[in-house]
Amino acid sequence: MTDDTLFDDELDELEDAQEEAGQYEHWRVVADAGQSPLRVDKFLIDHLAGTSRNRIQTAAEAGYIRVNDRPVKSNYKVKPLDVVTLVLDHPKRDWTIVPEDIPLDIVYEDDDLLVVNKRAGMVVHPGCGNYSGTLINALAYHLKDDPRFDANSPEVGLCHRIDKDTSGLLVVAKTPEAKTDICRQFFVKSTKREYNALVWGTFTEEEGRIEGAIGRDPRNRLLMTVLPPDNPNGKHAVTHYKVMERFGAVTLVKCVLETGRTHQIRVHMKHIGHTLFADEVYGGCEILRGEKSASYKAFIHNCLTLCPRQALHARTLGFRHPGTGEEMFFECPIPEDMTQLIEKWRRKQ
Repeated sequence: MTDDTLFDDELDELEDAQEEAGQYEHWRVVADAGQSPLRVDKFLIDHLAGTSRNRIQTAAEAGYIRVNDRPVKSNYKVKPLDVVTLVLDHPKRDWTIVPEDIPLDIVYEDDDLLVVNKRAGMVVHPGCGNYSGTLINALAYHLKDDPRFDANSPEVGLCHRIDKDTSGLLVVAKTPEAKTDICRQFFVKSTKREYNALVWGTFTEEEGRIEGAIGRDPRNRLLMTVLPPDNPNGKHAVTHYKVMERFGAVTLVKCVLETGRTHQIRVHMKHIGHTLFADEVYGGCEILRGEKSASYKAFIHNCLTLCPRQALHARTLGFRHPGTGEEMFFECPIPEDMTQLIEKWRRKQ
């Protein structure tokens, strides 16, 4: 893995921290003797491919960006021969992907790609606190005899991601050509993705469209939120939903993504007052609708025991095969934990 990618991954892990910077150097560059004055965030954009100016500014705010061994803000003007460093509060990690013999539920596989049904609880890619046991580690083992597939190369592998506690379908490219083509399809929104979600509350309408730019919550940067339209940190996001079944206090919905932002369905549903059931991060483990009786509280407790994760499943995935051009479509049933949860609500009616 390159230093550029490492920089981006480290900021993914540490961008929410605002404490004093540590003493471990992770990256360094010396400005040329002919360097004209340039903001350090713009300077780093030119030298670090694969990261964003917003991430660099976050790092500077946290004291991680230094010039000549002194922390600087993002508006610092880099001068000739300045030494610009990224300094973090822990030693540089080895991010090499190690193959691990972890069972995979492979729905489809050919020479160009495979489609996997990820179980809830499995992290997709090594990151903060999860450096092994991930889907990527499992794929590295499964494809260890394929000379074209290098799990440590960004040119192959996952074409999109879903959250740790979301179950469902993901497509993996075995070759650079396949990944380029499939990622392009995601970019132009020609892929087809449907999710099933159990959410708090009842809907007056049968279907709807949610549009709202998603970005880090300025009050808690561990969370995502819908930001005001004039906030430059928000990324355009659109989710379509349709009611599948009503259970009074909760509703089973189908969600179709136009875009693929971090926590998109979870954030958009919370934004319209329908937090995902059992979504601990966004408040879905609290009793948001229904009775106040002890028996109802016990019922909800039992529901959360059956499905102790956000009730969200990536049920379908469609795309055009990068080699043959054939339209591919895959569907996997709702897993047992969500099925039991839905059936419990169904019996309560």
